[in-house]
Amino acid sequence: MTLTELEHHIQTTSKDTNEEFKRLFHGRGSLYENYRHLTIDSIDKLVSVALYFQEENEVELIEMLKSFVENSHYTTLVVQKRYLKGAPSEVLIGEVPEDLYVLENNIKIKLNLLSNKNSGYFPDMKKGREFVRENAKDKRVLNLFSYTCAFSLAAKMGGAYEVINVDMSKGALKTGMQNHSLNNLDPRGVSFLPYNILKSFSSLKRKGPYDMIIIDPPSFQKGSFEATKDYEKIIKKLPQIASEDCLLLSCLNSPELESDFIIDLMKEWAPSFEFIKRLPNLEEFASADENKSLKNLVFQRKIKS
Repeated sequence: MTLTELEHHIQTTSKDTNEEFKRLFHGRGSLYENYRHLTIDSIDKLVSVALYFQEENEVELIEMLKSFVENSHYTTLVVQKRYLKGAPSEVLIGEVPEDLYVLENNIKIKLNLLSNKNSGYFPDMKKGREFVRENAKDKRVLNLFSYTCAFSLAAKMGGAYEVINVDMSKGALKTGMQNHSLNNLDPRGVSFLPYNILKSFSSLKRKGPYDMIIIDPPSFQKGSFEATKDYEKIIKKLPQIASEDCLLLSCLNSPELESDFIIDLMKEWAPSFEFIKRLPNLEEFASADENKSLKNLVFQRKIKS
């Protein structure tokens, strides 16, 4: 793909001008070999660009993006260089609103594009949130590794009876509280617990059992969670905290691990959970190898009589 072809691509994908979040270009799926380092997102009238490593044509790329924004309905361009220490972001055109949020299926989620490596929103998980919203009615939901609680928003929008959000980061949970307020959701029945999940199962067990459990951990977070050794610890505890017909959404975003990693762990340590399906990923996040892309796996607990 040439720079001219890239420009044509984002001109085409940006023609839909509604407020909903949209990925204009996804290079991380390795479908465009010379742009594997690049993602471009549309957030209402703002274009957010992430560069994951440095390429020789970076100056030309940024100049093209500036020209694209200046000749479009967009008013703001933000570029984040994730390959630099601290993953700094720079506003190249316009201004970023202090109360910036993204809109997804009429759910508002706060964004921080300037201070953090992660913005507070993971767009590739949209199908997972849709699944939770469609299946949460009247359920007690446990949201593990809740981060800024986007799954909790989906669950409450779907009529969940109770949602318990668990994350080590008090800052992320504070943003989660703000997200609930932003969407005018009744705070009753929603908890925000700053627990180390791997050390808090006794407390979580007392609050259960849960009718829906969401496990959406980081693939690797030094000193906190490493999927290859820690996912098993969570799965071993599931039978103790799950209701008899508990619905489980188990997420994995490690390119090194495939779906069978989770499915095999479930068979060994929580065999009462039957694998139902893998949720499809969004078309705009297509990957050259779907086995390496995001895995959203649905299980249903079935107790044999």
